[in-house]
Amino acid sequence: MSITQPIIRAARANEHALLSELSLRSKGHWGYDSAFLEACRKELTISPRFIKETWVFVIEVAGRVAGFYSLAKENEQVDLNNLFVEPAYIGHGYGKQLWLHAVKNATQQGFKLMTIEADPYAKLFYEAMGAKVVDEAPSNSVSGRMLPLLHYRFPP
Repeated sequence: MSITQPIIRAARANEHALLSELSLRSKGHWGYDSAFLEACRKELTISPRFIKETWVFVIEVAGRVAGFYSLAKENEQVDLNNLFVEPAYIGHGYGKQLWLHAVKNATQQGFKLMTIEADPYAKLFYEAMGAKVVDEAPSNSVSGRMLPLLHYRFPP
């Protein structure tokens, strides 16, 4: 039996709905109720235009999209807007592979700093990857909710 190695590739504009639903399923992995997830739907919706205007990459396992991330340039820094893994694939190292790809991608583009507004449940993952909590940021989906704001400084 051969083991299929995951591949990371640029997202296709026609995958927008698949990525939107994947992001909601991934967020739902943390036990959020349906009302909370519905409040997040707009923010987690990926449009074809978003895919064309930002850097969006997916990880495929055996021909299936198992996760994705996106980076957006913001002045002299880059924002990690999304990093989501399909719940069935969480805990298998695919999030780390996406993170490492994002870091390599941003480094090659010459960025020195990546910002991340993280879900509180994802904070430990980002800290394990080397990001540091620097502040809090208000949620764009839920009024009054604060999210950890992290920075990752690329090695010189």
